[in-house]
Amino acid sequence: MALTPFDLSPQNVIMWMMKLGIIGCGKMGSALLKGAVQSKSVNPAEVFLHDAFSQLANQLAKDTGATALGSNAEVVAKSEALLLCVKPQDMLNMLNQLPDIAEPPLFISIAAGLTISSLEDALGSNSRVVRVMPNTPALVSMGASAFSRGAGVNDEDAKFVHDILKAVGTVTEVPEKQLDAVTGLSGSGPAYIYTAIEALADGGVLMGLPKDKALMLAAQTVAGAAEMVLQQDEHPANLRDQVTSPGGTTIAGLSALEAGAFRATLIEAVRTATHRATELGKS
Repeated sequence: MALTPFDLSPQNVIMWMMKLGIIGCGKMGSALLKGAVQSKSVNPAEVFLHDAFSQLANQLAKDTGATALGSNAEVVAKSEALLLCVKPQDMLNMLNQLPDIAEPPLFISIAAGLTISSLEDALGSNSRVVRVMPNTPALVSMGASAFSRGAGVNDEDAKFVHDILKAVGTVTEVPEKQLDAVTGLSGSGPAYIYTAIEALADGGVLMGLPKDKALMLAAQTVAGAAEMVLQQDEHPANLRDQVTSPGGTTIAGLSALEAGAFRATLIEAVRTATHRATELGKS
């Protein structure tokens, strides 16, 4: 991914109050940083990275202009805000190994299911913890994110988190009790939609379309329908009715979806993923 040089003009100096560290440079950490750098919302010269697999941190540093460091402790020492992109089952053990420092950073965790209280217990009662659930479309500045703040987090901290997520899509603050549902819906949701796009394209191929054209039409159809929901002040059911003529092609297709329990299956996917997020936090 080619990134443009960081622009020092005043309108792009958004979040220099805190130096940002990232522990975990996998898909989600990379998506957030690349999106933030691409939108010129962070200064890569003030971003510090570490990953247990050094090649991941080195590649992300090369792609973004950030600095890869040799240990988590070095990242913590240089950071005023620390984005924790570690798997839930590895998070607490990693936090317990972090060094004590006089002025600990703001901790921002993307670990699914892992509660703020669990993170605070590992970090100390005076820690400032924000729990975040982003999703991978942040890579193309189309993310959908939510966050919840711990008791020690002030409005300036919350604004920093809000702004860095807003730079790569939409963001909302929710009570922590709702974050597992956010995980099941928007955190895991891109995978549901990728599956739907693939299936739509396969249907086009079945009916005679070339695969590349079927995939393009399917993806653009999903993107366009989503944009209409976001831009028009109408319920999706009303928008659906506008393209559903009596005895026409759309109602025939919708009938097939109902026969296949399409709606119920998506609802169940969100419910199951939500419960799995809660389980991960307890494991």
